[in-house]
Amino acid sequence: MEPTPAVLTAPMADFLWMLVLGFIIAFVLAFSVGANDVANSFGTAVGSGVVTLRQACILASIFETVGSVLLGAKVSETIRKGLIDVEMYNSTQQLLMAGSISAMSGSAVWQLMASFLKLPISGTHCIVGATIGFSLVAKGQEGVKWSELLKIVLSWFISPLLSGIMSAVLFFLVQRFILCKADPVPNGLRALPVFYACTVGINLFSIMYTGAPWLRSPRRRLACAGYGRRQASLRSLG
Repeated sequence: MEPTPAVLTAPMADFLWMLVLGFIIAFVLAFSVGANDVANSFGTAVGSGVVTLRQACILASIFETVGSVLLGAKVSETIRKGLIDVEMYNSTQQLLMAGSISAMSGSAVWQLMASFLKLPISGTHCIVGATIGFSLVAKGQEGVKWSELLKIVLSWFISPLLSGIMSAVLFFLVQRFILCKADPVPNGLRALPVFYACTVGINLFSIMYTGAPWLRSPRRRLACAGYGRRQASLRSLG
């Protein structure tokens, strides 16, 4: 027998328009993030002449997508249910849907306005503030997980500090052992593989340790183990 197609129940069918609207606004939000947040990331590379504006757009399109797929699961989980108590909306799911759409809309509008005003802002700040705002209106202070919000706000202050320290140390080493030499090119070429290895290693560790859940699922581990055994048996036969 052929499976019967799933039919939306009447209550959920009434809110199908929210799903469609949210899908459209998500694209607008992604556009606003690309207009501001990605510009922040690639601004120094384009300004220094390392890459052109067109190359930066191509690289951003590829690696922003790959990064969101491989490393965005934890952050998305925090935004989805780490900031607000979603269990309070079990009986009013349509309210949570409307609030999420409002949060995305507010974040997208402000990021687009900031881009037109040439203001570099953070998309994370926008969506966190928008999510907290709708939850305060919908459920009051009880609907916000203030301890989690405190951790996020602290990270906004700690991140620039740690980034500044790491940047200063790295630039000091580069200046001391490469730029200050009479012929910096040989030392730079020798250091280049080290920088590449550190960058790739950190990214791979992040992907495997805190990346997409399907990368760490038992089924995938068994599949990888089975593939490895098959390859070993084929090599032994050969």
